[in-house]
Parts: sequence; C-alpha cells; structure tokens
Amino acid sequence: MSSNTKNPLRVLVTGASEGIGGACCRRFARDATQTPLRIVLTTSGHKPAPVGLIAELEDIGAVVHHVAANLGSEQDCDRVVAETLAFCGGLDVLVSNAGMVSPRPLLSADAAAWDRLFAVDARATLLLARGLHGALKESRGAIVAIASTSGLFPHVGHGVYSPAKAALIMLVRQMALEWASDGIRANVVAPGLIETPLTAPIYANAEMRAARERVVPLGRIGRSDDVAEAVFFLASAATSYITGQIMAVDGGIADAALLRIPGMPPAAPR
Repeated sequence: MSSNTKNPLRVLVTGASEGIGGACCRRFARDATQTPLRIVLTTSGHKPAPVGLIAELEDIGAVVHHVAANLGSEQDCDRVVAETLAFCGGLDVLVSNAGMVSPRPLLSADAAAWDRLFAVDARATLLLARGLHGALKESRGAIVAIASTSGLFPHVGHGVYSPAKAALIMLVRQMALEWASDGIRANVVAPGLIETPLTAPIYANAEMRAARERVVPLGRIGRSDDVAEAVFFLASAATSYITGQIMAVDGGIADAALLRIPGMPPAAPR
C-alpha cells in the first residue's frame, strides 16, 4: 500500500454495504487526510446503493465510485474491473469481501446451489484479481480476500459454504505464489463470530449471545471493525514481506476445540 501523499491510494472493496465491507471502506478512508483515497465499492445488484456510506466516505475526503454488480456473473466481474481501472487509473489494493451464505447440508444442496456459492465466494475473486493483475503488478499492490473460519474446518449445516471458502483460501495461496514475482501480495482474513447487520438478529437474543461468547476464548463477539483492522494491516506497507497467509480474526475460537472436551480446564476464569 503506497504511502506517497501526492498520489491517491486506489482501492476496490467488493460487498461494501454495512458490515465488514463498509468497515473496510471506513478504515481506508480514515487515512485519507494523509494519503488521498480513490475508492471503488461494489454492492449486490439487487440492493440499493449505500448512499449513507458513500456520503460518509466523501465527507472524510475520499473520492468514491459505486458499482452495482452480481459478482456471480463473469460479465459483471469484467465490468467491475473496467470501471475500476477507468475511475482509478490503476489499483493498489483489492479487498475481495463480497460473499454469499446459504446454510444447507450436503444432501440437500443441488448443483445450482453449489455453482452459485462457488461463483460468488471463490470464482469472483479469481476473475477480479486476474482482470486487475496488470494494474496490481504495476503498483506492486495487495490482494486481501475475506474467507471464514468455516473455510478452515468442516461446518455442519454449511455443506456448500464451507468448501467454497476453503477453495477461496487455496486460491489466494495459489495467487500469492504465482504472482509473487510480479510484486503482488495476496492474503486471507478468516473471520469467526462477527456481529454485522446480517447476524444482528442472532445477537439480539441475550441467551444466544451469552452462549456464543462462552465458546470464544477472548469472551466476546467480534465486530466488523476488528476484521477491517486486519484487512488494512495486510494491505499496508507494514506487511510488505507477508504473502499467502491466513489471519483468523475469531477471538481464538478456531483453536479452541480441545477446550470443549468435558473435564478440560477453562481457557481462563470468567
């Protein structure tokens, strides 16, 4: 990520409605007074434009371009690439955040559901990154993809989502090695239990919230800003020697399986 105050930082964030995508946009915009920001954000084509987020980014000083797109469509991915390059004149950071969840076990997941989730959760990152490869090579830029701890371990009831996020993780690791000689870094952020507008109804239930907090070693549910900080870090010059890595932002839950065995001591007194 460039620190040149004369040239704007050029960023594309997909899935930039409220939640993790919006938090990522805000995190990059916070530095806009030191490093001018040109940011392209995409939202799903069937959702209204995030006018509040766009106005907030512009008030901070960012120059914003919004693209409504279905990232499960190859043509829409190509259009996002074209509009990004036309607006930014290049690119420094791709944050591939757009994703889709469709809870269902393997036995009830038909081929159409499988194809739909893999197209959005894995293939879109490939199509965008490949289309933007030349620009990222020129800037020696960074790719940060948002996966999930569900892509690190089997997740019962998410028979398609879990494999799709696992595929995304391997895709980014592959890009990291194939494109390292081009100066492009590629890393993954894998969130755990995060409260967003999508999951807010779950955490509005006090008993459910408390039950989930008990299985998180750090004792709380994550926030969108927690994920955004990790994304910003992996996109920054501070991590210029880091590529092909998976950063779990999960309060320790992914490593806590053995703590759930009866008779094991708790992680810490509560």
